Amino acid sequence: MQRKITLEDHFATNATLTDSRVFGAHVWSQLGPRLLDIQDMRLREMDKHGVELMVLSLNAPAIQAIHDVKQAIAVAREANEALAAEVRKRPDRFAAFAALPMQDPEAAIAELTRCVTELGMLGALVNGFSQIGAPDNVTYYDRPQYRPFWHALEALDVPFYLHPRNPLPDWSRQYEGHSWLLGPNWAFAAETSVHALRLIGSGLFDECPRLQIVLGHLGEGIPVQLWRIDGRNGWMKAPHKYVAKNGVGYYFRKHFHVTTSGNFHTPSLMNAVAELGATRVMFSVDWPFEDIGEGARWFDQAEIGEAERVEIGRANATKLFKLKLK
Repeated sequence: MQRKITLEDHFATNATLTDSRVFGAHVWSQLGPRLLDIQDMRLREMDKHGVELMVLSLNAPAIQAIHDVKQAIAVAREANEALAAEVRKRPDRFAAFAALPMQDPEAAIAELTRCVTELGMLGALVNGFSQIGAPDNVTYYDRPQYRPFWHALEALDVPFYLHPRNPLPDWSRQYEGHSWLLGPNWAFAAETSVHALRLIGSGLFDECPRLQIVLGHLGEGIPVQLWRIDGRNGWMKAPHKYVAKNGVGYYFRKHFHVTTSGNFHTPSLMNAVAELGATRVMFSVDWPFEDIGEGARWFDQAEIGEAERVEIGRANATKLFKLKLK
């Protein structure tokens, strides 16, 4: 398929580059330069594999791991300025998600507003929980202090991409002796799915009925678990113990979109389509941590209908992000 759009593809600045080394130390001689490159190899790979537009975002955990609040604000602004400058060189091929200093909700609102209204960014991509004031702090965005941020996001009418990060060492006892489970093997999905479920259970979407969230990797495992999450042991008729008014599946199907980033598996794709509908699934790669060629070849040959391929490969992203492509 030609003219695909891909939504979860990363770059780094010099200030954030080494955050990614742990995810590819054995190939760092290639991965590092690919994260810094935008206009050269990245464009050639896009051309080669039928990708018209790539929506760029900062690598992880980057801003979210900077516990000094003033520094987090400054690095986020610097990264957004650098990314906007690259997009201006080729607006026909690149767009951008804002990096946000979620350590300070008011600063996050201000930076999001600036990035959307002044820099033309399509929304935000945030790398999971934020560390605030101390290296061992973990703060999720279902907490009350973030309600003004979510209302501001809803008012701007742009999506929020919740991207993974690893749990902190003090929160990772279950992985001791099994570090292979960290990162994309397991911990990314476990961490991000819990964060997404916390947002749902907090009643956020009852307060913000137009809010739209994007999850990568075909939903971080949530779609296949929706029936079980809501069904529990049905014969017990046990009530859910959260403040949200409806079941998790209700909110997930209404407020969440998923992408194929780093999950090039047709049965998983078909499950996401069956649970959410094809209109809430979008193609993505996860460059440079995943290979554009592998993702594109898989998607182009996946055993789905051609109408669904166009929806997932291009049309859904065009609609959600209000893209004006020729």
